[in-house]
Amino acid sequence: MTELPQPRKLARPDGEEIAYLIEAPKTPAPRRIGLTWLGGFKSDMTGTKAEAIAAYARARGRHYLRFDYFAHGASSGVFREGTIGRWKEDALAAIDALSEGPQVLIGSSMGGWIALLAALARPEKVKGLVLIAPAPDFTEELMWKGFPAEVQKTLLEEGIYLEPTPYADEPNEITLKLIEEGRNHLLLDKPIPLTFPIRILQGMADPDVPYAHVLQLMDRLESEDVVLTLSKSGDHRLSEPADLARLERTLDDILGTLEKAG
Repeated sequence: MTELPQPRKLARPDGEEIAYLIEAPKTPAPRRIGLTWLGGFKSDMTGTKAEAIAAYARARGRHYLRFDYFAHGASSGVFREGTIGRWKEDALAAIDALSEGPQVLIGSSMGGWIALLAALARPEKVKGLVLIAPAPDFTEELMWKGFPAEVQKTLLEEGIYLEPTPYADEPNEITLKLIEEGRNHLLLDKPIPLTFPIRILQGMADPDVPYAHVLQLMDRLESEDVVLTLSKSGDHRLSEPADLARLERTLDDILGTLEKAG
């Protein structure tokens, strides 16, 4: 396995640092569409999908940015202090400072929510989205509303709930701050004014983001060029070889569509 280069750091105004990696083509092409990866909740930029996209970008001479949000991966920060708004601002800072040219944002799970928020904030920069098991509004719709009454009570009284997760040895630290601040960024209660091409990959066997949630997102998107690809056996991670091959074809599709349109 190829050893990853040491991540570089982007300083934030509060003294924290965002770790990032860049794949830069040997021959720069500023007008060519670049790719930016936005990972999921408690994931980092070295995961299977992020690595697969790095190989894709290298093979095609695409600029590719990936980074770790505050308190994720190699970035600084204390996880329980993180919020959707903080991670959105991290994404915008990275895109503004480190990406090159127009962008397709690739967001996985929580990264799908962050990608949507970033696209709304940077309409001149973001030209398309690829969303993998996207989880907009998950703090409200998939966490708070899905929590039993006793978990909600724990959050309200103690400010934190340690949620068991099959994806790590340590539980997820779910804070009341995360839930409450997330309400400032909800998208599914109104039309989402994005009109560019959007591609969505979703597993129907996903235990974390039901595909009905993604259908609700599609209803809210104003773009007419939205294509949803469902995998009947697909899980939340969508990191199997067939999933990665589908992701590559999806990238070919959206990049071809955008560049053909000029």
